[in-house]
Amino acid sequence: MKKIFKSIVALSMISLMLLGGLTGCGSSSTSNQEPSGDTVKKLKVALVLPGKKDDVSFNQAMYEGVTTYANANADEIELKIVENVYEVADIQPALADFADQGYDVIFGHGFQFMEPLVSVAKTYPDSYFLLGTGYKFEKNSAIYDVDLESGAYLMGVIAALTSETGKIGVIGGADASEIFRGHEGYKLGAKSINPNIEIQEVYTGDWTDTAGAYEAAVGMYDSGVDVIWHSGDGIGLGVVQAGVEKDKYVLGNVEDQISLGQKNVLSGLQYKWEAVIAQIFDDIKAGTFKTLADDKRIYWIDIANGGLVYTEINDPKGKLTDAEKQTIKDTFEKLKNNEIEIPEITQNK
Repeated sequence: MKKIFKSIVALSMISLMLLGGLTGCGSSSTSNQEPSGDTVKKLKVALVLPGKKDDVSFNQAMYEGVTTYANANADEIELKIVENVYEVADIQPALADFADQGYDVIFGHGFQFMEPLVSVAKTYPDSYFLLGTGYKFEKNSAIYDVDLESGAYLMGVIAALTSETGKIGVIGGADASEIFRGHEGYKLGAKSINPNIEIQEVYTGDWTDTAGAYEAAVGMYDSGVDVIWHSGDGIGLGVVQAGVEKDKYVLGNVEDQISLGQKNVLSGLQYKWEAVIAQIFDDIKAGTFKTLADDKRIYWIDIANGGLVYTEINDPKGKLTDAEKQTIKDTFEKLKNNEIEIPEITQNK
């Protein structure tokens, strides 16, 4: 019996060994296959916003642009978003923290991010840094910016066509490069319709100064201004509020703001950052980002590439004729086709 039992055990052991060998062959075969999509290393991407992602303005436009791209490329992108990093003293630690965590691509969305972002980029050469408007960069950083003068030119045309008093206004936050270019473009557009138009202008000095922008707008409306364009962020909320209270027209910026004033938001610019976000990631994936020429280190959104559009004309007061609405459409098409020459606008500072 013992011999029979030992024989059975031996046969069982041999069977197990053969089975194990077959299983091992199967594992080896699997390991030589191409890795599945789940094992591909994703790019870790961070978007640092100076305000809230649902501000109906500068932050929301970028939030929507980046998340749209990330969702469409979910197998390649792991996205982290941080809101309300506004003060310069808080920006550098936030950017450096993401770099320390091994994030591959870090967006700092705002002009005030420029100095901190450039500094951190020098310290973390293996990460890619994107600055939302500005003029400084490193080999591992670039800028995405808006050709605001062309879009603002259109806003100036709309304002001048709509105004019955011959007085229009423009209110900005900080006097940063793209905002200055926008204001000057607005003036050019308005004067193309009415060379004698009066244009009142205010910079609050801070994009979050809602109260200051509100007071400035009220003052303009009380002086006879009947259309105001603003350059976005918290100040825009103040301008729209003033327009609603005074029952005057407002032109929005960055996002479609008609929801903030159904009877008073006449139109506005809308930024579509998607127009350049895909190109940024294409350059990173292709390995060409760090070899970009200096003049290619700014990714521009403009009317021609679909990065700037204007929201539908909303004229419940009936100020615009059909012919004037057609002029607005024609102006947009001419800007899109580069048929309107806007002189180079620079700050003398």
